[in-house]
Amino acid sequence: EKIGIDTTLKAINPLNGEPIPIWITNYVLAEYGSGALMAVPAHDERDFEFAVKYNITIKQVIAPTDDTKVDITKAAFTAKGILINSAKYNGLTSEAALEAIVEELKSQNAGEKQTNYRLRDWGVSRQRYWGAPIPIIYCEDCGAVPVPEKDLPVVLPEEIEFVGQNSPLKNMPEFYETTCPNCGKAAKRETDTFDTFFESSWYYARFACPDQHAHMFDARVNHWVPVDQYIGGIEHAVLHLLYARFFHRAMRDLGLVNSAEPFTNLLTQGMVLKDGTKMSKSVGNTVSPTKLVAQYGADTVRLFVMFSSPPDQSLEWSDSGVEGAHRFLKRLWNTVFQHVAEGIVSNITTGQLTAAQKDLLRKLHLTLQKVSDDMQRRYTFNTAIAAIMELLNHLNGYTIQDNNDRSIKQNILNTVILMLAPIVPHITHTLWYALGHKNAVINELWPLIDLTALECDSISITVQVNGKMRTNITVAKSATKEIIEQIALSDVNVKRHLTKGGIKKIIVVPNKLINIVTGP
Repeated sequence: EKIGIDTTLKAINPLNGEPIPIWITNYVLAEYGSGALMAVPAHDERDFEFAVKYNITIKQVIAPTDDTKVDITKAAFTAKGILINSAKYNGLTSEAALEAIVEELKSQNAGEKQTNYRLRDWGVSRQRYWGAPIPIIYCEDCGAVPVPEKDLPVVLPEEIEFVGQNSPLKNMPEFYETTCPNCGKAAKRETDTFDTFFESSWYYARFACPDQHAHMFDARVNHWVPVDQYIGGIEHAVLHLLYARFFHRAMRDLGLVNSAEPFTNLLTQGMVLKDGTKMSKSVGNTVSPTKLVAQYGADTVRLFVMFSSPPDQSLEWSDSGVEGAHRFLKRLWNTVFQHVAEGIVSNITTGQLTAAQKDLLRKLHLTLQKVSDDMQRRYTFNTAIAAIMELLNHLNGYTIQDNNDRSIKQNILNTVILMLAPIVPHITHTLWYALGHKNAVINELWPLIDLTALECDSISITVQVNGKMRTNITVAKSATKEIIEQIALSDVNVKRHLTKGGIKKIIVVPNKLINIVTGP
C-alpha cells in the first residue's frame, strides 16, 4: 500500500516558478537516482495511484500524437507524445522536450542529464555441491585466507552421499578439515561453491582449446574469440552477458585474450507462452515434448516451434499449430512420392522452356534467395518456412505437361528438401534418398541461386492518376515509353479516373511507375 506524509514544505519548479508540495512516501525507491523524484501523476501509474489516494492535483502535460482523447481522471497516460500545458515547450515531442528542458536547467545551473547505473555486488556463493569450490580457508588466528596458487584448483570430491537438503560437503570432514596456509594451524575449508554463472561466463573461450591442460588457453583462443554469433534465452540477457563481459575483460587485462568484448552479435530468444503465460514448471502449464514427439514426430515439433514466431519474439503454444505443421509435412511426403511414382527426369533444356516454365523456375530461385537471406542473415526462420510452403503450394497447383515440367518439379523438390533439411532433418533424410540421390542430405551443400533464372521477360508497373495508385499493368521488359502509355490508358480502372479536363502530361519512371496528370 502506498503511504504518504505531507511535509507542508514546498519546492519551487525552476522552469515556471510554481510551488510543488513535498511528500515523504514509501513507494519511491531509495536506491533509484537520488531517492527524491518529481512526481508526474498524469503520466506514471504509481504516481497516479498515490495522487488519487491523497487528492493531489493531476495535471496532464503529454497528449497522444494522433489526437486521441485520454481521461487522466481514470488512468495515467504513460505513452510518449506531444507536450501540452507546458508553456514554451508546447508542441514538442517527448524526446525533444526532454533535451530542451535539460538544456534550460543546465543554463540555470539547476540540473543536468545523468545516467544512473544500478550495479550491485554479486553474491557468488551457493550452498550446494555442484559448482566450483570457493578457494578460501578459514583460520581462527588468520581469518579468511586464500588457497595458495600452487594448490589450485580445489577439486570436488566424487565419493559423496546426499543426505537432507544441505550440501554433502558440509558433512565431509575429509574435505573441509585442512591447515592454514599462513600459520599451519588447523583450519576449515569453505564448503560453499560458486554460482554456476561463475563457470558459464567464460566457457566459450575454453572451447577454443579444450585439449590444453597446462593453461586456461593457448594462442588458438584469439582465432575464435570474440564469438561471431551468440544465441541465448531472454532470462540471461542481462546477468549472463554482464558477467561474461566482466570475465572477458579480466581475461584481457591478464593477457589471456586480445579482444575487449566476448560476443560480436547477440540473438536473444523469446519465451514460450501458454494461454498468454510463460510456460513454466512452477506454474504447471508446460507441454511435454515427449508426448508430442511420440504422436507427431520430432520434425513436426521442430517445424511448429520455428514457424510459429521469429526466434527473438515470444511463442504462443498452439495444439492446432502443431497439427498444421504435421499436415504440411504429410503434404510434402505425398508430393515427393507421387512425383517419384511418375518417374524422375533430370535434365532441363533451357532453350525450349515455355513462359510458364520460366516463371516456375523464377519462383523457385526467388524463394531460394529469400530463404537463404532469412536463415543465414536475418534468422527469421518463420518467414523462410512460409516462403517454402508457398513454393510447394505453387508447385502443387501447376499442371505437369511434359518432361521439362517434370524436370523443373524435380529441381524444385530437391531444393525444398535442401532448404528444409536444417529444420526437419529426419523426413528430409528419407525424401532425399527417395528422389534418387546416393549421398545423405546432411552431406549436401546449400543450393546455389541461379541469377539468370531471376531475370524476367515482363515487368509490373504501377499506374497512378494524379499521384494516386489506380492499378498495376504487366508489360514486356523491352516495351517502349509509348507502348507503356497505350497499355496504361486502355486500362478500364484508369479510364474511370480520367477527368473531362483531359490529360495534361504523362510521367513514366522506367520499370517502376507511370503517373497520368489530368486537369483543365
